[in-house]
Amino acid sequence: MKILVVGKGGREHAIVTALDESPSQTEIYSFPGSDAIFEIAKETPATDLPSLMAFMKSEGIDLCVAGEESYLVKDEGLANACEAADIPCWGPPKEAAQLEASKEFAKEFMVRHEIPTGGYAAVDSLEQAREAIAGKYPTVLKFDGLAAGKGVAVCVDEAMAEEFLAEVYVEKKFGEGRVLVEEFLEGPEISIFCSVVNDQYQILAPARDYKRLGDGDEGPNTGGMGAVSSREMAEPELMARIDAEIIRPTIEGLIKDGLPYRGFLYFGIMLTGDGPKILEYNCRFGDPEAQAVLPLIEGDFAAYVFNGAAGNLDRSLIFFKNGWSICLVSASSGYPQNSRSGDVISGIEDVEGARVFHAGTKKNNEGQFETAGGRVLVVVASAETREAAVEKVYQQSAKISFDGLQQRTDIGVRNF
Repeated sequence: MKILVVGKGGREHAIVTALDESPSQTEIYSFPGSDAIFEIAKETPATDLPSLMAFMKSEGIDLCVAGEESYLVKDEGLANACEAADIPCWGPPKEAAQLEASKEFAKEFMVRHEIPTGGYAAVDSLEQAREAIAGKYPTVLKFDGLAAGKGVAVCVDEAMAEEFLAEVYVEKKFGEGRVLVEEFLEGPEISIFCSVVNDQYQILAPARDYKRLGDGDEGPNTGGMGAVSSREMAEPELMARIDAEIIRPTIEGLIKDGLPYRGFLYFGIMLTGDGPKILEYNCRFGDPEAQAVLPLIEGDFAAYVFNGAAGNLDRSLIFFKNGWSICLVSASSGYPQNSRSGDVISGIEDVEGARVFHAGTKKNNEGQFETAGGRVLVVVASAETREAAVEKVYQQSAKISFDGLQQRTDIGVRNF
């Protein structure tokens, strides 16, 4: 089976690894990929979506897996192009991917299908945003578009709100787009991942990620500084309620709206005093949550994804480990405001009993890995208990070093 994975980060490194370790005979390619991914997968000569499609057709690719969200909505859409070329794609078409690409589209979808969420207003300008906030803090501001996980600000005061609004409307940091002013919801967050094949779905494992740069959830927002996953994270009663009130109505809503869907679907959920409420959808695996969730999945992952992309969700092909999986991010100097590159990384080969997934690295002329992005790499460790997994991930991650390394010390500890 020839599989091509689209993306280049830690999530895609984890996906490629899971596919490679599947019992099915696989030949894996990646675009655009990375030096670490290319230790497992083959490179492609593609430079854009049209040349990628030409390569997949000429090479006889059997399955395309969408890792990175941008390609789902770029140009005609990755899944749409694959359908036209008769190549099964594990990733939704452009029309359904608007659930992530447009936060306003997602909110309208939630309201239309009576899925519990916070109140909101969509605004076009700085003045409208100020009017919608009306001095009520905390408030949540979201850029209506893809922003690599950084287009959301939880503002506790006017200064924070003005800073974010200046990034959107003055600096145009995320490009053109509207802003959603949302009700601030309180409670612990939980991430739920599902495999969806039209009207069929399977809940994988819940996870929790840590967005803030510093311990205690302090500091600027990031793409995620770590994640925890376990089937034990949520009681059966809570999972049943999330399924009944959020997940099932979402799947039914997609069908009602004529939006076919095949791929992973992420539900970001706040457990409020009034019950679970959805914050957002992602139309792919989360990052870094994927790196924590995937090591808990056993069975034939490649066959599972291939069958799903072909329209058959075969739950018997995978099963889930007990215990806990923790992903710890090491970020570069200056992240998230900027990222320093070129710092040599040492100690990767010393890690034992844990996995290392590369998010932003490259090889230098001497064949050494060095930093080449904000989130540089993650170490993932699993154990029967959360406490043992925490101890293991920090013990193994301590073996890796590079100048300017940033890391939280409370991943897997805070919010438990």
